[in-house]
Amino acid sequence: MTKVISVFNQKGGVGKTTTVVNLSAALGKKGKRVLIVDIDPQGNTTSGLGVDKRQLNSSIYDILINELSIADILVETSSTNVFLVPSNVELAGAEVELIGLNNRETRLKNALENIKDKYDYIFVDCPPSLGILSINALTASDSVLIPIQCEYYALEGVSQLMDTIKLVKKSLNKDLEVEGVVLSMFDGRTNLSIQVVDEVKRYFKGKVYGTIIPRNVRLAEAPSHGLSVMDYDPKSKGAEAYEELAEEFLEWSEEEF
Repeated sequence: MTKVISVFNQKGGVGKTTTVVNLSAALGKKGKRVLIVDIDPQGNTTSGLGVDKRQLNSSIYDILINELSIADILVETSSTNVFLVPSNVELAGAEVELIGLNNRETRLKNALENIKDKYDYIFVDCPPSLGILSINALTASDSVLIPIQCEYYALEGVSQLMDTIKLVKKSLNKDLEVEGVVLSMFDGRTNLSIQVVDEVKRYFKGKVYGTIIPRNVRLAEAPSHGLSVMDYDPKSKGAEAYEELAEEFLEWSEEEF
């Protein structure tokens, strides 16, 4: 059974795209078929997987606004078993355009219905905002994966994020759950990182993955080459961490679902 997971945090720079790209690549290497839906107008996941945003004939915009089929837009990525519905800057206008359309909150959900059974996991990379694009993602999803960086103000905005999830659960998707919390950008040399880990674990009791993603140069370099860290430098600390996270993710995910 396919699981649809939104990767969401309305705070920018928390490792959202890094997690989408590398967790998907690690799962793909383990034989899982993964679809990534980039619903962020910045399109960082799209370029991070080596797809040129400027050369796209169609994108997620056409699915949401023009009701094109996902099958017509699908792109194969450089990562094994990982496919992509790309995004580009055109999507920025969709927030306004969607307001006047019927079923504006369920357009992504409806589009995914026809292709869901072809994949084990579908990850939706959300924009760092609480607008209609994120609402579409949360409405279409079974669960939410929340990346949080091990830095000062890590939990700032988290209660707002949880309120949004509750709101969507109440009015649009009663089955929406928190999949788990991924801690990233960890620096074991600082007390602050260690304090943040403790604080996040207290807040999200039992929902924080034991695997913590470290600060890693290779992890930061990989997107500029259009590759996941698994394909860029599989022996790096970043790649090893995402391998471990994928194993833990599968354990949790298949237990719950």
